[in-house]
Amino acid sequence: MAHTKAIGSTQLGRDSQPKYLGVKLHDGETAKSGNIIIRQRGTKVLPGKGVRIGKDDTIYAVMTGKVKFATRKKKRFDGSHRLVKVVSVLQ
Repeated sequence: MAHTKAIGSTQLGRDSQPKYLGVKLHDGETAKSGNIIIRQRGTKVLPGKGVRIGKDDTIYAVMTGKVKFATRKKKRFDGSHRLVKVVSVLQ
């Protein structure tokens, strides 16, 4: 008898599990305290009022309210500005 199961069942080509990153609550949706709003790698989106950022850059709500996304200018250390996305939870 053969020891391999079938065609395509190989021991090679391992792949990592998906990380399920992205926006979990969109603009205008209601967030409860502790709800995850965005899972991200790095700070693509910055936290505003009513949200905090976790050690893995996950943005989560610390109060109940509506999710609000905004674009703001942030001043860099050299004095120049850049546009950043900011997420807030407002009552």
